Amino acid sequence: MGKVIAVCISEVRGTQKKNIHQAELIEDWGIKNDAHAGKWHRQVSLLSYDKIQAFRERGAEVEDGAFGENLVVEGIDFAGLPVGTVFRCGDVILELTQIGKKCHHGCEIFQKMGDCIMPREGVFAKVLHGGVIREGDELTIAYDI
Repeated sequence: MGKVIAVCISEVRGTQKKNIHQAELIEDWGIKNDAHAGKWHRQVSLLSYDKIQAFRERGAEVEDGAFGENLVVEGIDFAGLPVGTVFRCGDVILELTQIGKKCHHGCEIFQKMGDCIMPREGVFAKVLHGGVIREGDELTIAYDI
């Protein structure tokens, strides 16, 4: 079981996401008003709060959304779960579709730290059922494949 710590969007691709504290997720689209929403397999990005905190302890000054993550969740190690894992948060149902992504080494975090956790710790999901997610909501693993 996890707890949603931040809900982030960016309205333009290539910019850091900002915490908006709650958002509407649209089935087979993603987060309303997020630049990365669309009919593809990377509709919502998730990153473990615990991994962000460990990175901060190494000296990184990063805000929620700095890695491009939509949902920051405490208590779940996303990168350790298999593709196909299904999450539930209230009415919202997400399916894990991709673990990690290729990092462009020009990102601001990589330039400052020589490392970025999103490529190995971040995951992506597709929205199977929409609804609203808010900070403080419980995110659970419904089942894994």
